[in-house]
Amino acid sequence: MNSIRRHLLFALLVAMTVVMLLGGWATYRAARDEAGSLFDYQLQQIALSLRDQTFQGPAEALASDESLDYVIRVWDLSGLKVYYSRPHQSLPELTRLGYSTSASSEGDWRVFALQYHGLTIAVAQPMRVRNQLAADAAWSTLKPFFVLLPALALLIWLLVSRGLRPLAQLARSVQARTPDSLTPLAVGDVPEEVKPLALSLNDLLARLKAALAAQRAFVADAAHELRTPLTALQLQLQLVERASSEADRTAALAELRSGLLRSTHAVEQLLTLARHEPGAAEYRKAQVALAEVARNVVVELAPLAGARCIDLGVTQADEAAQVSGDADALRILLSNLVTNALRYTPAGGRVDVACGVRDGQAYFEVADTGPGIPAAERARVFDRFYRRSSDDDKGIIGSGLGLSIVRTIADRHGAVVELANSDSGGLLARVVFPRAGSRQEPGFPAN
Repeated sequence: MNSIRRHLLFALLVAMTVVMLLGGWATYRAARDEAGSLFDYQLQQIALSLRDQTFQGPAEALASDESLDYVIRVWDLSGLKVYYSRPHQSLPELTRLGYSTSASSEGDWRVFALQYHGLTIAVAQPMRVRNQLAADAAWSTLKPFFVLLPALALLIWLLVSRGLRPLAQLARSVQARTPDSLTPLAVGDVPEEVKPLALSLNDLLARLKAALAAQRAFVADAAHELRTPLTALQLQLQLVERASSEADRTAALAELRSGLLRSTHAVEQLLTLARHEPGAAEYRKAQVALAEVARNVVVELAPLAGARCIDLGVTQADEAAQVSGDADALRILLSNLVTNALRYTPAGGRVDVACGVRDGQAYFEVADTGPGIPAAERARVFDRFYRRSSDDDKGIIGSGLGLSIVRTIADRHGAVVELANSDSGGLLARVVFPRAGSRQEPGFPAN
């Protein structure tokens, strides 16, 4: 189980143990140095105190307490040993006067030697005694810490649990939220370390609330928009049933067929918009050549343009215009723009499709010779189910979703849709894609 509390407890205990061990080693080194200075001073004082002694008699080991850690030896000028306090046979011979450290089979020895009236007096002590005393001092210092380590672990556990309490409270607050209760989390008393998480959650809740509101609005609008054509289909079906002559039945069936086509188109547009909403299926992005997309869309819609007696063609197909995106989504985007232009362009008119690169940014352009869109309405035409008030007067029937789909797909590609007047007085719709690897907002300077 991946637990922050357990990781913190383990890390803190390991860190404290390492610190105590390092402190013990430093204490041991300091105690050994202090003990060495003290014992060196004692060696010197013992040697100095023996200057007034008379060493006479055979060179035999004198009586000595076995617990005595010091060894005393005295030589005359001829090198004859005249006194030694303990018979350490492995004790090395004196090499120099003053302080020195000598090695033997019994370990290292610390030696102090001086000369006085033809005698050489040496006092030695085993280094193991000093090291043992230093180790005992270090252990005496650290022993209380090791004894209190379990209590310290419990204290750390309590403190860590107390420190993580805001996270637990935040988790309970998030868990209590429902789709109908998406109010922001209170961040007033939240610690500074947890505040970024709380703010991020509030941002997520706000976006989720907006997405749910958009979904509810979409469902409500879709239900409202579909209610009218479905009611019309029922009425048209009743007309077919009540037709008294073959001519009346034929006319009623034509109206019914037209109503079915409109309803089918509206449902297809709704499904297309739902598939391309943010949060839907992820795009399979690849390098897409806009020129190929433009040619395919023009070929696909050529029969519709021919039926309306409209000249549809590609005026510019720059092969360098390539973007990273989903090819199918970009085809739907351009197809909706061209279909919209064909719907509003009168018979004998013209719809031109172009793609290219300008200022390092690839773009689509669709220009028509239709009536255009007044500047005051250009922002609203991207709203779902929005249709201009003059459409019915001109016999133009649509779902009101075409340009909304265009903007949705463009947004998911980081592109911008621009509407302007074409050179022929109609509408110019331009989709400008961002530069590759650039965070700059796409778009061209206003003409």
